[in-house]
Amino acid sequence: MLYYLFQFLEEQYQLPGAQLFEFLSFRSAMAIILSLAISTIYGRRIINYLRRKQIGESVRDLGLEGQTEKAGTPTMGGVIIIIATLIPVLLFARLENIYVILLIVTTLWMGAIGFLDDYIKTFKKDKEGLKGIFKVIGQIGLGLIVGGTMYFHPQITTKEVVTETSPTENVIARAEVVDMGPEEKNTTTTIPFVKNNEFDYSKLISWIHPSLADYAWIIFIPIVIFIVTAVSNGANLTDGIDGLAAGSSAIIVLTLGLFAWVSGNIIFSDYLNIMYIPRSGEMTIFITAFAGALVGFLWYNTFPAQVFMGDTGSLTIGGIIAVLAIATRKELLIPLLCGIFLIENLSVVMQVGWFKYTRKKFGEGRRIFLMSPLHHHYQKKGKHESKIVVRFWIVGIILAILTIVTLKVR
Repeated sequence: MLYYLFQFLEEQYQLPGAQLFEFLSFRSAMAIILSLAISTIYGRRIINYLRRKQIGESVRDLGLEGQTEKAGTPTMGGVIIIIATLIPVLLFARLENIYVILLIVTTLWMGAIGFLDDYIKTFKKDKEGLKGIFKVIGQIGLGLIVGGTMYFHPQITTKEVVTETSPTENVIARAEVVDMGPEEKNTTTTIPFVKNNEFDYSKLISWIHPSLADYAWIIFIPIVIFIVTAVSNGANLTDGIDGLAAGSSAIIVLTLGLFAWVSGNIIFSDYLNIMYIPRSGEMTIFITAFAGALVGFLWYNTFPAQVFMGDTGSLTIGGIIAVLAIATRKELLIPLLCGIFLIENLSVVMQVGWFKYTRKKFGEGRRIFLMSPLHHHYQKKGKHESKIVVRFWIVGIILAILTIVTLKVR
């Protein structure tokens, strides 16, 4: 909203300083500052409100050290993340941008599902919360919205960068001669560590007959649904100890912010020889606001946590990360970038699968880990949760660096 206000003031009255709002970097900086302020300053008020309403976490006894002390800690803290993200976005982003609209819808959609789950757990005293089938239906619904929009919306396109300069010239020199081809509707994505690293999902069906390329949505939308469901569930499983999900997600989001920025900038996309995605740079506003909200939430969520994000936060975080990866055409990097989420997911799948297999084969269920998800395994081994969280963050940073390296290493 402020973007439009200052744009009007600049056009009508040439107000000094109003032109700053034309710069993505300035609006991104303002978004992260405001989101940090909201999450840290007003976060305390929200926590106090949750405490007064006795919206506390009911903790099941899993035999973990320090677990019982967490009973009664306010939950639904994901509301802090959602509010601290959306307010800066509404103020500083261009709200007609389709990517921004898609991210706002994702935040509200997944936030509503998570809020309903937390509400049932807290007020209905049902520890299971929202039944798993309804969560999955909600995730599939979001996947349909995202996949359909990405495939059919006319403003979601890519452009081929055309230049006649040699690769030895610097970025400034290249900027003077860079040209763009026409905008194209396609389902192209990026394959990491491959020289010609663009892959079109339509090839998965057009090999049967070239005319079937027009029906690539049959392949593309189910892939989007799978990604949204997998990443949101991965974030949900990672939210098990103080600060783990929020800190790991902040690292992932900032990395995706870098991809969004360079993909939406013709100069840097040309220099890095990556796909240029028109209008995608506006996502940087959302990403910086979201990152600021996550870091601000950590102020209260690090050990010992004063608030838990609940499913209101974890499902929202996972959904946003999935949509950001899809929108920047970097979804095939998710196993690397979101490696923490992946290993947490796999640890549960392996544990449950092995237990069922051995119970059927030997009559007695056996376990691979002392407990799953993986972070609980290390808790069972006697590691303090603060040490576990910091080490997971370090691993997350390493994975983020490796992900960024894929920009040039092919």
